[in-house]
Amino acid sequence: MLDWPTVAIRLALYLVLAALFGLSAFSLYGLRLGERDDAIALRPWLTASAALGLLLSAVGLILMASAMAGSAFWPIDQAAVAALLGGPPVGTAWKVRMVALVIAVGAALLARGRASWLAIAMIAAAAALATLAWNGHGAMDEGSTGWLHLGADILHLLGGGIWVGALFGLLLLLTRRTEEIDAAHLRLTHRALHGFGVVGTLVVVTLVVTGLINSWLLVGPANFAALGTTLYGLLLLAKLVLFAAMLGLASLNRFRLTPAFERSIAMNDHGGALTALRVSLAVETACVIGILALVAWLGTLAPPASGM
Repeated sequence: MLDWPTVAIRLALYLVLAALFGLSAFSLYGLRLGERDDAIALRPWLTASAALGLLLSAVGLILMASAMAGSAFWPIDQAAVAALLGGPPVGTAWKVRMVALVIAVGAALLARGRASWLAIAMIAAAAALATLAWNGHGAMDEGSTGWLHLGADILHLLGGGIWVGALFGLLLLLTRRTEEIDAAHLRLTHRALHGFGVVGTLVVVTLVVTGLINSWLLVGPANFAALGTTLYGLLLLAKLVLFAAMLGLASLNRFRLTPAFERSIAMNDHGGALTALRVSLAVETACVIGILALVAWLGTLAPPASGM
């Protein structure tokens, strides 16, 4: 039976923490000092994301504790929560996440577009996002295999966060009100699009390699042929289809739509190119949300390699 509240909280945490990390990183490699707060209202977005991450983490902890104790969500089972917090590694990971998010809130408030504070916010957000690996299958193995699995999960989360944050940042740039779009904003947007093309290549390589490692460990070579016969396998195949669609859209953006956008800026006729980019990025974002929803669901199911 599908545990909708748990899946919903997991999805929300993936989205919020990935956006927090990815957007802070995007502001450093994609934007310059004078552009960060003016172009995308960076400080409010980062602060709100970190604060929402704190709230969602608290709700997620209560849900996890109630599920483990077999008690109701409300009133809060304080004994179950205390037991979960006192039992590493899940409790330790949760505490690290909360501290990291508090640091991210403070750094975002102090940033004002400055790279030093944004770097602190990014590092704190990366730590918070990485702790989600202890809520999934990556923490179920022991020894060297366990470290390999956990490391692959963390890199997979961070790679996904870079992609999510870049999409968020680019959509904020592209959906600015028409009366606020001038030549400088158009050039900034093109530079950001072009800049993510290089970063995106490294992200794709990271996601593919870590995805293969995770699939090998979670599914197992003997179970690949039977993926279509189990719910876990069908969800994993759906995730791969959406990821392939994202790769196709990213390639379209990089090699067709972004160059067309550059030409349209030179000809002072950017309306059509801007609309095409907006649609493409919106569809790509929908694919990301679909993938994260599937990941949140997969995290509640026993993988084939577990034998359960």
